Amino acid sequence: MSPEDFCAVGPDLGEEERLVQQTVARFVDERALPVIPEAFEAGRFPSELIPEIGALGILGSSIRGHGCPGLSSIAYGVICEELERADSGLRSFVSVQSSLVMYPIAAFGSDEQKEGWLPRLARAQAIGCFGLTEPQGGSDPSAMQTHAQRKGDEWVLNGSKMWITNGSIADLAVIWARTDEGVRGFLVEKDRPGFRAQDIKHKLSLRASVTSALFLDHVTVPEANRLPDASGLKAPLSCLTQARYGIAWGALGAARSCLTTALEYGRTRELFGRPLIATQTIQRRLAEMVRSLTLARLLAWRLGQLKDTGRLDPAQVSLAKWNNVRMALEIARDARDLLGGAGITTEFSPLRHALNLESVMTYEGTETIHELIVGKAVTGIDAF
Repeated sequence: MSPEDFCAVGPDLGEEERLVQQTVARFVDERALPVIPEAFEAGRFPSELIPEIGALGILGSSIRGHGCPGLSSIAYGVICEELERADSGLRSFVSVQSSLVMYPIAAFGSDEQKEGWLPRLARAQAIGCFGLTEPQGGSDPSAMQTHAQRKGDEWVLNGSKMWITNGSIADLAVIWARTDEGVRGFLVEKDRPGFRAQDIKHKLSLRASVTSALFLDHVTVPEANRLPDASGLKAPLSCLTQARYGIAWGALGAARSCLTTALEYGRTRELFGRPLIATQTIQRRLAEMVRSLTLARLLAWRLGQLKDTGRLDPAQVSLAKWNNVRMALEIARDARDLLGGAGITTEFSPLRHALNLESVMTYEGTETIHELIVGKAVTGIDAF
């Protein structure tokens, strides 16, 4: 039995899903893993991989038409898992492009917006970012202060957004703003006068990822740039559901990386005359990692089945994001400990994954937010 797939979910993947997994896994092994440790240490996103990611045909994977492949939700899940096996920053890049930029254009955009942006975004000829979180808002998007005022056939946007993945490398920002008609979504090109992106420095997590602040100072866009079918906070929150689904799968990849690293190290590291993995204590800890990863994999797989059959509830996604990221973080921390002093170097992945997962635990809804979402589903009472 494979410790990474103890209950043999892999053989039950469809032929297309297995092909996608093999393709992305090969990209991760041959192209991503050789550069990720250096990129993390240097605090840079490996942008040289962007054209290759576009050529893989995995961006906007669940969208049909407009140059997108229309793959299953489970296929999108295994894409996220394999990418996060390399690094959360790499999965975040694809997750934002697919779930937070391409999805709202596909779900809420006009035909002109879809035709103008989706094919380019699918090939990574254009990069997007998603502007919802604000400095004073955090977990409360209803506290949004960015606003847009209609002036004839144009809109004037003012405000700022914070913790925006891909912000400074994006050609297009999906900006959510208050209007006299409620919250609306706008497509803002990077060269609009008054629009500025500034990278956030000195990060100890997601170092191989671009994280930015966005500033909008009287940015004017035409009515044609408003997402016509996006109305109210429900629209951006539905985008977050798509991204959270991918995160639930992505966490499996980080956990797999840490588990296999601990196993390989334990086989070669001798202590008191025998390999580490020959001791009861280490075997119990490895078994606990396998137990946690296996349960999380079954949860993600079931989530994909529900999503592909149109039965998925956002609260179920919250449960999976909360559970699976917590699982991965605990495995990463324990794997780091099993490596001893070697575990603090970039030569091994567990501490890098643990640092990244601290951010993954926070973004797209903190652990507490997801606990409260599940609590509301269980009790019927909103405790926010």
